[in-house]
Amino acid sequence: MSEALVLCRFVHFTVVLMLFGAWLFRPLLLKGDALAVDRHQARLARWLTAVALVSGVVWALLITASMAGSASAAFDPDTLALVLGKTFFGQVWRWHLLLNAVLVAVLFTPWRASMPLRLGLSGLLLATLAPVGHGAMLDGLSGQLLILNQIIHLICVAAWLGGLLLLVMILFQPSEPIPAILRRFSGVGYALVAGLLITGLINVRVLTGQWWPAPLFTGFALILLIKALIVLGMLGLALFNRLRIDDCEQRMGALRRSVMLEWLLGIGAVAAVSLLGTLPPMIAG
Repeated sequence: MSEALVLCRFVHFTVVLMLFGAWLFRPLLLKGDALAVDRHQARLARWLTAVALVSGVVWALLITASMAGSASAAFDPDTLALVLGKTFFGQVWRWHLLLNAVLVAVLFTPWRASMPLRLGLSGLLLATLAPVGHGAMLDGLSGQLLILNQIIHLICVAAWLGGLLLLVMILFQPSEPIPAILRRFSGVGYALVAGLLITGLINVRVLTGQWWPAPLFTGFALILLIKALIVLGMLGLALFNRLRIDDCEQRMGALRRSVMLEWLLGIGAVAAVSLLGTLPPMIAG
């Protein structure tokens, strides 16, 4: 059951992050009309929101089964109502699923053309992921600040991952000069990397009592190390592409492969986070 929960967390986090990030980056990367990209993005968004809703429901069922200690309890209405109504996870998750359902409905109505509405709903959907997992470890003001820090962290991750997805689509169907698009992306990327590093270190410090947990090659610390190495790989690719902006249009094939690899590494980092959320952090002392 734990393996299924990790997989479900991975799928759900990935699609929610990409939804928000791709919509956030659309006006930042493309200044004019890009009908082909917008059409592909709209089609992909409908699929992503549907996958998010299904995986969100499955996540609730798995948590119910885990809390009750029985797989059959996930389909017992009374047990499910108890988890959704009386636990902290359930109270957050009811709003999360409602937001997801509303977003799915919006994408099949004329309101889908409203970028503020889509971005607002997907932002709230992303924010309600923050209290799930380690974000709920602390009470009171400390807990609220930890959740706020986690929201900022998720926004940075979503912007980077979703922005890379949108960039891949643009590179296959460019409507504007690619160097200008890459400069806009890298300009925002500096702020995202800073936000990721600062909020990530705060999370580690609060959860473990150290700036980096030890022993290094065991459990929580090992998965955290793998995630950090993946992010470093992404930064290396981003820096390489930044230094080669001037001749990017002469190496479009290599550029597409590089950005796709960076995006896939981001997916790998989300997989590591999905596993981290199910592991107890190692508290110093």
